[in-house]
Amino acid sequence: MSGGPASVNQLAQPLLQGLLRDAGRLRVSATHDDAGVQLLDAGIAATGGVEAGLRIAELCMGGLGEVRLAAAPHEGWPDWLQVRSSQPVLACLASQYAGWSLAASKEETGGKKFFALGSGPARALACKEPLFEELGYRDTSEHGVLVLEVDRPPPPVVVAKVLRDCALAASGLAIVLTPTASLAGTTQVVARVLEVALHRAHQLGFHLPDIIEGSGCAPLPAPGADMLQAMARTNDAILYGGQVHLTVSGDADAARALALALPAENSRDHGRSFGELFEQAGYDFYKLDGALFAPAEVWVSHLGSGKTWHAGRLHMELLRQWWQAA
Repeated sequence: MSGGPASVNQLAQPLLQGLLRDAGRLRVSATHDDAGVQLLDAGIAATGGVEAGLRIAELCMGGLGEVRLAAAPHEGWPDWLQVRSSQPVLACLASQYAGWSLAASKEETGGKKFFALGSGPARALACKEPLFEELGYRDTSEHGVLVLEVDRPPPPVVVAKVLRDCALAASGLAIVLTPTASLAGTTQVVARVLEVALHRAHQLGFHLPDIIEGSGCAPLPAPGADMLQAMARTNDAILYGGQVHLTVSGDADAARALALALPAENSRDHGRSFGELFEQAGYDFYKLDGALFAPAEVWVSHLGSGKTWHAGRLHMELLRQWWQAA
């Protein structure tokens, strides 16, 4: 591909077709809703699995990233996810970041309220978040893929909103459903370790176009027994076990400042589990310290000077304490 920016939705299509082709082997259920939208269940009624989670993670990065499982004990933990991208800003912030708020009231659903944060390349079709203006990126495609961390399919009113905002026909939309407390869900959330670093870099005001390359890894826990425990484990995996290496251009002093400010240990709440903090905050994400949402350890390499700065460190002793049965 040459010329303009890549289409994350077009690049995601071969990955989607592979997921559909191998659905049986991956224990993923593929159906259509009444409107004709493709639904892929990777952990609600279907069993799913780690391989499905790896495929979904790459799909979520709009085909601009690679996600692998390193099944080799390291730091006292058996499985680690490895993520990399040569287009980290588009892959992570324009596609993978769960930033599209999708909600429906009881009246709209005719039953339970619905809320989910949409991630995946379809976000770049709708561009409902101010972030896209900063990125200067809008995708155009007749096909879109959205990933939802939910334990039930979205109601028709939400699906209709997605189709409308993305300007897609029903036949052009696929929605992947991955409950966090599932093998696939836990995998694809921990695979956001690089995205978490990009998001924090954005919060710190770093010039995003200067981020040229990115890679990261994080330990993969067993899925939690319920959604809250699963959320705690996947967040803790990144905050206390995540390692990220960014290669940047631009000002060398800015690169050094990024390295020093990025690790999660800069948060006032560092050292406590996400589950404990989330409960204390009344289960409101927005009351949590934003500095906590970052990898445990980072390296920032600067093109031009050849320098690399390092900050933070792993806290695997905390993760083993929280994850490992006595």
